[in-house]
Amino acid sequence: MTGFDPYALLEPLERNRVSYVIVGGFARVVHGSAEITRSVDIVPSPREDNLRRINQAVDELGGSGSVTPKAVAANEPTALATPTGTLMVVPTPWGTRGHDDLRIRANRENLGQGLRPRIASTVDLVRMLEAGPRPEDAERLHRLRRMIELDRQRTRRRGLTRER
Repeated sequence: MTGFDPYALLEPLERNRVSYVIVGGFARVVHGSAEITRSVDIVPSPREDNLRRINQAVDELGGSGSVTPKAVAANEPTALATPTGTLMVVPTPWGTRGHDDLRIRANRENLGQGLRPRIASTVDLVRMLEAGPRPEDAERLHRLRRMIELDRQRTRRRGLTRER
């Protein structure tokens, strides 16, 4: 691997019209978290044609590995190594029901270079961290909750809340 390049990872997914939602560290970074990540975690639509398009995108990147319907059905995360970073396919993240559940609240974010992927909402990112068993996620969860609170305060100050 030469270095992490999220644009290079995402461009073939978009070009191949893969249906996915970005989760994990990269999604938190897009929302403003100051953490470092070396992979892009996605929750794909489990349809076979969509999984085939993911494999085509990884092939275009010169990567190794493939996503199989069997692995997705078994909820097995799959790491796909490419020269520009790891694409982690997570069928059903902790605390969610998978792609359709996350897609409802996800927003298309403009990352530049013509990329507008769906990014999981901060609410769903909190839900995933709360349900996860890893102790190292406690600090991430604290930072994300703080970001949500600061955003709410900023919205109230600007008078963008609804009157009840």
